Amino acid sequence: MTEHMTMVTASGLEVTGPVVAGQEAVLTDAALEFVAGLHRRFAPTRAELLRRREDKRNEVARTGRLDFLPETAHIREGDWTVAPAPADLRDRRVEITGPTERKMMINALNSGAKVWLADLEDANTPHWRNVVGGQVNLQDAVRGTASLAGPDGREYKLRKGAPLATIVVRPRGWHLDERHIKVDGEPAVAALVDFGLYFFHNAKALLEKGSGPYFYLPKMESHLEARLWNDVFTAAQEELGVPHGSIRATVLIETIPAAFEMAEILYELREHASGLNAGRWDYLFSIIKYFRDAGPDFVLPDRASVTMTAPFMRAYSELLVRTCHAHGAFAIGGMAAFIPSRRDAEVNERAFAKVREDKQREAGDGYDGSWVAHPGMVDLCAEVFDATLGERPNQLDRLRDDVVPDGAALIDLHGVDGSVTSEGLRANVSVGLRYLAAWLSGNGAAAIDNLMEDAATAEISRSQIWQWVHGGVTLTDTGETVTAELVRTMLADIELEGPDADTARTLFERVALDDDFATFLTLPAYELID
Repeated sequence: MTEHMTMVTASGLEVTGPVVAGQEAVLTDAALEFVAGLHRRFAPTRAELLRRREDKRNEVARTGRLDFLPETAHIREGDWTVAPAPADLRDRRVEITGPTERKMMINALNSGAKVWLADLEDANTPHWRNVVGGQVNLQDAVRGTASLAGPDGREYKLRKGAPLATIVVRPRGWHLDERHIKVDGEPAVAALVDFGLYFFHNAKALLEKGSGPYFYLPKMESHLEARLWNDVFTAAQEELGVPHGSIRATVLIETIPAAFEMAEILYELREHASGLNAGRWDYLFSIIKYFRDAGPDFVLPDRASVTMTAPFMRAYSELLVRTCHAHGAFAIGGMAAFIPSRRDAEVNERAFAKVREDKQREAGDGYDGSWVAHPGMVDLCAEVFDATLGERPNQLDRLRDDVVPDGAALIDLHGVDGSVTSEGLRANVSVGLRYLAAWLSGNGAAAIDNLMEDAATAEISRSQIWQWVHGGVTLTDTGETVTAELVRTMLADIELEGPDADTARTLFERVALDDDFATFLTLPAYELID
C-alpha cells in the first residue's frame, strides 16, 4: 500500500500526495516557499490571461477570422534582437525530446544530441511520483551523478569524456494546475511548480558549470502570456540572486493564435529569449480546436495526410524562420517521432527516407536544428544538418526576407492532399484510446505503431473525431457519415488490456464525442490520477 503524506506550513502552504523516493531533496521548505511566492505574485495574472483565451476563441468562433495585431506592427517591423546565445546553446542542430524518467533521461543525455528537452509536459503524465521524481532526476543530471541499475542487471550511467546534451526543461502549460500543492487553499499553478522547483535547486549549479537554467515554454497563445513568463523570470532571478538574463527560453509556437504573434512573443522575452520551435502536432490540434465549428472549409483530412508541405503549414513554418532570424533567435524544427524497429528493416528504410526528406526541407528552409524522439534518429538528423551547416553552429545569418507574412495563408486549409477515410478514423480512435490508457498508467511518452506518441498527437486524434462527428463528415472510401455510433463501434473493436482500459474508454468517449469540447484532454484526465 502506497504511503501518503500531508505537509502543512504556517504560511498557508499544503503539500499532499504519495511519498516519492528522494522527495526530501526536492520538497524542501525553502523551495516550496519560493514556489508559493511565485504563485501568490503571478497566479492572478495567469487567471486573467486564461479568461482572455476564452474571449479570443469565442471571437474566432463568431467571425472565423484571425489576423496580425495592428497595434503591434511596430514590433513586427522593428530592428531589435534577442539576447546573444550562451555557448552551450549556439549549436542546436539535433534536439532529443523525452520525459524525465531516469533511464530515458540518461539515454537522451548520452545520445549525441546537442540538446535534451526534459519534458515535464506533453510526454509526461503528471502523477505526483512523476512530478517529484522528475525533479529528483534532473538534480542528478545537472550534477552529473545520474545512474540506474536496470532489472536485467544492466547499469546506465552518464558517459565520461564526451559532451552531454544541454538540458532544456519544458514545464507544464499555463492552463494546468498542480493539485498536490495548495497555496492559501487553491491549487498551485503547475507551470510555476515545475519552473520554480527546477530553478531553485539548479540555477546556480548550472551557472557554475558553464551552462544555465534553460526552458522550453509550451502552449502559449499570446505575447501577454510571454510577458508573464518574462516577469516570472525576472522575479525569480532577483529573489535568488541569479544574474538577470541567465535564463534562456525557447517558445513553442504550437497554437494558431501564437502564430500571429511570433515576433511579439520574442520581443516580450527578448532579454531571456533563445528561439522559437515549430511544434507541429499541437499546432494542428490548435487549428482544429479553434475552428472546430467554423464549417467545412476548416475540416482537415486524415492526420497522416497533413504534412509540413501543406500550404498552410508551409506558411507557418517559413514565417517562423523569417521571424526568428530577423531578430537573432534560433528556429528549431518539428518532431521526428519515428522509433526504429529492431525487427523490420523495410519499415525502417521507408521511415528513414521520410524523416530525411523532412529534415532536409527544414535545413533548406533555414532552420537551425530539429527534434527527434529516439536516440536512434540522432545520427540521421545530425547528418542532414551537418551537410547544410558544415562548420557553422547555426544559420542565424540566413535571413528569409523572401517570406512575406500572410495572415490569410496561415488559416487557409485548402490545398491539402488527402481526404477523411475510414482508415484515418480508425487510426485516430486506436491511437487516442491506446495513448490515454498509457497516460493514465503513468507513461506520457508511449510507443505506438513505431511512433512516439504524446499528448499532442492524442489531442489531434480526438479533436478530429469531434469535428468529423459534429460536422457530419462523410468518409470518402465507404460513403458512411461519421457518427458517434460509428466511433463507438470502432472503439469496441480495439482490444485493450490493463487496469486503466475501461477508464480510458470512458474518458476517450467523453473528450471525443461530448457536445461540450474539452479544451485539453489532460484536464479531465488529471482528475483520474494521483
